[in-house]
Amino acid sequence: MKYRILIVKKLPATAMALYPFILFKNRQASTHQAIIRHELIHFRQQLELLILPFYIIYLLNYLVNLIIYLNHDKAYRNIVFEREAYRNDQDTTYLNRRKPFAWLRYF
Repeated sequence: MKYRILIVKKLPATAMALYPFILFKNRQASTHQAIIRHELIHFRQQLELLILPFYIIYLLNYLVNLIIYLNHDKAYRNIVFEREAYRNDQDTTYLNRRKPFAWLRYF
């Protein structure tokens, strides 16, 4: 999958997928394969939802999680899109066999 790299030193995370860009906090992160796979999983999720709905669901899921967990890190890590990405970012073959809307299994 094609993507463009942007280095954003003040990024609040190590990396962030904003289709078709992957924003990285530094050059070192931009070469880390698990981080790249994680963000490419987000690209697939974004494309499945025609981009804008992805961000709406992402934000709503985060806000609900924040009420449930009362903790930013737990709320973030339990966003359905993040759960799929973290669960599979070490698997080098995941994107080749990933089924459409696989993130639904993580609700």
